[in-house]
Amino acid sequence: MKFHYKFQNLLGTVYRKGDILFSNDGNSVISPVGNKITVYNLKQNKSNTLAFESCYNYTAIDVSPNGSTLIAVNEKGEAQMISLLTCTVIHKYKFKQEVNAVKFSPDGKYFAACCDDTVFIMTAPCTFTGEFRSFIMKRVFKKSRDQVTCLDWSSCSKLLAVGSKDTTTKIYTVDYLDNLNMYSMGGHTDKVVGVFFEKKSLDLITVSRNGQVCLWEANIDIDDLVVSDVQISHRKKRRLQKKEESEDEIDEKAVIEKDKEYESDDEEELVKTEVKTEDDQRLLYKKLGRHYIGDEIRRAHHKVKLTSAQYHKETKMLVTGFSTGIFFLHEMPDVNLIHTLSISEHRISSIAISAPGDWIAFGCPNIGQLLVWEWQSEQYVMKQQGHSLDMTCLAYSPDGLYIVTGGYDGKVKVWNTTNGFCFVTFNEHKSSVTSIVFSANKKFFVSASLDGTVRCYDLTRYRNFRTLLSPSLVQFSSAALDASSELCAAAGQDVFDIYLWSVKFGKLLDVLGGHEAPVSCISFSPTLASSRLVSASWDKSVKIWNCIETSAECETIQLSSDALQVTFRPDGEEIAVSTLDGNITFFNVTTGDQTGSIEGRNDLGSGKSDTDLITPEKMLKTKAFTTICYSADGSCILGGGNSKHVCLYSVQESILIKKFVITQNRSLDAVNDFINRRLMTEFGNMALIEERGDLEGGDVSVRLPGVKQGDMADRKVKPEVRVHCVRFSPTGDSFAVAATEGLLMYSQNAGIDGTFRPYRLEASSTPYAVKQLLSQGEWGSALVGGLQLNELAVIQQCVEAVPPADINLTVSNLDDDYAARLLGWVSRLLEDSRHLEHLLLWVRAAVTVKRRKFPHSVLLALEKVLTVKYSQISKICDFNKYTIRCIKTVGNLAPKMDVDEAMDSDNESSGRGTFSDSD
Repeated sequence: MKFHYKFQNLLGTVYRKGDILFSNDGNSVISPVGNKITVYNLKQNKSNTLAFESCYNYTAIDVSPNGSTLIAVNEKGEAQMISLLTCTVIHKYKFKQEVNAVKFSPDGKYFAACCDDTVFIMTAPCTFTGEFRSFIMKRVFKKSRDQVTCLDWSSCSKLLAVGSKDTTTKIYTVDYLDNLNMYSMGGHTDKVVGVFFEKKSLDLITVSRNGQVCLWEANIDIDDLVVSDVQISHRKKRRLQKKEESEDEIDEKAVIEKDKEYESDDEEELVKTEVKTEDDQRLLYKKLGRHYIGDEIRRAHHKVKLTSAQYHKETKMLVTGFSTGIFFLHEMPDVNLIHTLSISEHRISSIAISAPGDWIAFGCPNIGQLLVWEWQSEQYVMKQQGHSLDMTCLAYSPDGLYIVTGGYDGKVKVWNTTNGFCFVTFNEHKSSVTSIVFSANKKFFVSASLDGTVRCYDLTRYRNFRTLLSPSLVQFSSAALDASSELCAAAGQDVFDIYLWSVKFGKLLDVLGGHEAPVSCISFSPTLASSRLVSASWDKSVKIWNCIETSAECETIQLSSDALQVTFRPDGEEIAVSTLDGNITFFNVTTGDQTGSIEGRNDLGSGKSDTDLITPEKMLKTKAFTTICYSADGSCILGGGNSKHVCLYSVQESILIKKFVITQNRSLDAVNDFINRRLMTEFGNMALIEERGDLEGGDVSVRLPGVKQGDMADRKVKPEVRVHCVRFSPTGDSFAVAATEGLLMYSQNAGIDGTFRPYRLEASSTPYAVKQLLSQGEWGSALVGGLQLNELAVIQQCVEAVPPADINLTVSNLDDDYAARLLGWVSRLLEDSRHLEHLLLWVRAAVTVKRRKFPHSVLLALEKVLTVKYSQISKICDFNKYTIRCIKTVGNLAPKMDVDEAMDSDNESSGRGTFSDSD
């Protein structure tokens, strides 16, 4: 089995906090998801999470005008310059404080970043000349009296408008200008949320948190801005002028006095006119008007605040979002209301408008919601929302195409692994979902919850078709389905019994008792020939039940510690049990003998929290595997727990093969293995002292006695990194991890893998030799050489070069191992290749000519890709069928219409002829 698993995608979480923006073509939405960045392609209906990550959560991002560079800044002020062409970090920079906003200039030469009350202007990497310039400081402005909140560039990239909490808007210049140094504008009574320049103009629009919109008109145009010949500050320029005047004053004093004597009145008027014309060229702003947005909402709810704003310069549309989830769409400069809609009950923190201006994206961080709205047709282009709380469990469909997740919020979501989108959500559970199991026939799945119900969901009609209840109220902690999908079992954590139902009739068949402590996990045998049910409990025992023959009798296996998880090997002959002492023990189901053991507590890591008062050595003793899963072939086992590590072990050798670090995000707790000693002082741990800041709407959580706003008991804590569930894909090429960060997908085919992994390589197997064999028409030898090299490009070249008539003969000459590997590579080629019929000929030849039993994982991978292709082709066929039917209907009506038009034309012509004769 290959073990080169790499991070592929992030599901379950679509938006956390920070800026969202559209790509330059308007077809994709770029969203920060914790310390990662996800790109949602709206045209192809696909999501992709970039492979790199930051040490903290991203808060501010922006894309360069040419679309090749992305700058992303996390909450600690660490900026990363990212190439979107190679998806790699090309440079880093530390601002040493939180960055509120970052923006590229329209010409792509500079970008501005605002930190606290300071604005930095830096040079951007130059991609036109091939010269790389990274984070070179151009200018620094520290003129605001409070925190800077927003900024925007003018179309000429010479001016920068900056809004701040001190209710003022200031205009800064990149280069030194003769007619402008700095300009400050007031007029607002609350924090400025957005400032926007008009297109090809210096006019401004400013929006504040209390809903005020101010329109500002400039007295000059962009072309009237004069760049100074000598790039020095105005203060230094005046100092040099004074110095020059003092040197020339002695020599020219007599001449000036003589000139004053003969100066006439006409010359005085000329001097005044020159001064006046020079003042007219200086940039000045005039307030045209002030408008109020959302007055009716604020009258009903006085706590409502305008939290975000965005302006589209081409169409002159202003979009504003409020803390109640309502957004307004206005046409500027008349501020005419076009549309309003309530998309959520929570705060809208970020708004983005696509380049054409037809799509608007909204981000709601409280519930992790990301929406794309088409305002002209008033339809959702994309509506995605992850679990508002952590995910607790997940399950793969038998073909690996879908993943079902359950969370603490009581929701059950179904995700498509190919595009990364959630396409259905079930809200029937009223409490946390603890377990999810897919049926073997792929038609339904079962979920157990702490609300005392076990629900069956149909994936054809997307409904809850069966609800299984127990005689007494039980908080179910685990559920299982047998291989025939006819029996469902569930165990509770407050009642020590196991309940057995018939899925078809919904009737309770039996109650299995015998455990003396809560049952932590149950599992059915995956084979049809067996009806064994295994249950693990905190009473330090594992019981094996035969549910069909003698359900009352069971075989008990004693353990050394409390059992946390139990799972069957895919062939049903072995079980693995994880216990509280950090061990994974293997038992033979038939004999009950122990076949192996893994001590993996040290592999999980200590995970020291900032507020922990115990040593890492003591913390390590509390670690254990809370979730385990066999690989598709049963040779390996995957385990995770309350740690940032996921461990992959070999069952036969009982050794650690690979350890995956799911995140490096220090915004989560217990990521570091050791505590920061700088937080330990003589007064105690400083991490126990909370930092109080501004909340939504500007309310502070700790207030004076008698103040009604804000909750004095409100606490802000960092979530702790945990792995709640791990599952291998039935195809064996990927696995999923449900953790605090979301649903992380790891795959063998992820990213650009440049490692060379040959299979039975021979000295004569080279890419040049394969090309030579293809040119000579020796298809079989060339294909064997390509399979030995194990390179996708070489294998694709060999597969596509073989004529269709020679495919059967080529496959018949292959060994069984090579035929199985060929079928796996063809399933990968089917995902993106246009030669669908040619590849299907290879599949038919491998299945019919060889007539052997291929590995189950290979057949499942082939079934997965064929299911996707079938759905895609069926949509195209349906569209073509209805189009042909429409054309045929119009064609049948055309002759009749032509006859009627001919008769009308004959009548008109005869009428005109009669009229002419009478005339």
